Amino acid sequence: MTAHFPFDNSYVALPPNFFARVAPTPVAAPRLIKLNRALAVQLGLDPDLLETPEGAEILSGNQMPESAASIAMAYAGHQFGNFVPQLGDGRAILLGEVVDRDGVRRDIQLKGAGRTPFSRMGDGRAALGPVLREYIVSEAMAALGIPTTRSLAAVLTGETVLRDPIQPGAVLTRVASSHIRVGTFQYFAARGDLDSVRALADHAITRHYPEAAQAPSPYLALLEGVIGRQAELVASWMMIGFIHGVMNTDNCSIAGETIDYGPCAFMDTFDPKTVYSSIDQFGRYAYGNQPPIALWNLTRLAECLVRLLADDEDKGVEIAQDALGGFAERFNAAYLAKLAAKLGLFTSQPDDPQLSQDFLAALAKGEADLTLAFRRLSDAAADPSDLGEVRPLFSDPSAFDDWAPRWRARIATEPQDGPTRQAAMRQVNPAYIPRNHRVEAVIRAAVDRDDFAPFEEILAVLTNPFEEQAEFARYAEPPQLHERVLETFCGT
Repeated sequence: MTAHFPFDNSYVALPPNFFARVAPTPVAAPRLIKLNRALAVQLGLDPDLLETPEGAEILSGNQMPESAASIAMAYAGHQFGNFVPQLGDGRAILLGEVVDRDGVRRDIQLKGAGRTPFSRMGDGRAALGPVLREYIVSEAMAALGIPTTRSLAAVLTGETVLRDPIQPGAVLTRVASSHIRVGTFQYFAARGDLDSVRALADHAITRHYPEAAQAPSPYLALLEGVIGRQAELVASWMMIGFIHGVMNTDNCSIAGETIDYGPCAFMDTFDPKTVYSSIDQFGRYAYGNQPPIALWNLTRLAECLVRLLADDEDKGVEIAQDALGGFAERFNAAYLAKLAAKLGLFTSQPDDPQLSQDFLAALAKGEADLTLAFRRLSDAAADPSDLGEVRPLFSDPSAFDDWAPRWRARIATEPQDGPTRQAAMRQVNPAYIPRNHRVEAVIRAAVDRDDFAPFEEILAVLTNPFEEQAEFARYAEPPQLHERVLETFCGT
């Protein structure tokens, strides 16, 4: 029986300059590492068939499902502030789109499927390590409730790829609401192709912002919609110490999802200046810089849409600037609301923002672990008089000692009882995140020893991040000094 993909492709209906038709490059000996069975069912796919050898052939690109689109998308982008007019899918091939069981249209893409016309000097392949990292982190983000691309499958190719060092090759099957990026708009705007910018905007409205079609200015409503989703997304990143690492405009999704997990990492010790990416030498995409960089990226999108916002360019610029001016308010509202919830503040008082910021300042001064501090504060919420498990996290507890009585007094004004508050805080303060040293250990076991048991174990832990799992308590602990991972890599 042949695996059926219920494709309903729309992007290929756009003009031919939006993409290149290309078939995946066959691989030698595909072997399924992991299938996300629950996601397969959600997409209307048969997980039992996908776990057969035929399924591995499809998920590696050796066989094309019926009605597959098989395209590489064109886009441009600012990379670390420098504009590159042509990037595109250099190692990813979009198989097609399906409408899932909730009526949501989703892309299914093979990442690491071989060369495309956009590969430039690349080999079009992916190494096993980055594939496992993206699978782990994207599925953890989904479990944390943060908008993200998803991982449907990971497949070994039976070949090696030329990296430093040489690594086993792999293919990731990625699922996204779409792969339209700020850089996709930039690709056409840089060429002065207003018709294509308009066609792309119309497609994005239909697919992601249908309510914008009814607005007095649909393209302004599109811009405002993207601004709102990005503000919410980056606020969510900040809550869990996530550092994307390559917030280039070609990695900024119009759909408001986290996309392209390259040198991403999660902060252990709280420090807003934290950088992990080996290629971010000047800290452009440091943890604390992510909100202003999101606005910078959105400004590049607005530049692409100016001529759609008004016939007069100066008027279009004014409209775009007004829309961009709303980013700070939307981000701050989302950020402060999420931060207050993490501290157990479910009503609002004027001094709450300062109380929240002072806790972060105490974390930074005391070099405390971000995730563990919030989790232990959640545990203490049932009896705030006892912060004995929180205070030892601070190398210098003086700022925390000043802050703690203010927090006790503030939560005493909340209507919930202690156990109710504790339960609510535990639902926004995870016990488990993909700590870098754990992810690296999983990768090393798979790459060096062909051992995927640690990969399965970490997925089991991270797909249930808010619940205590006594047998996996070690996954909640920060790294020892010798375990710390201070640098992450792109993998391309």
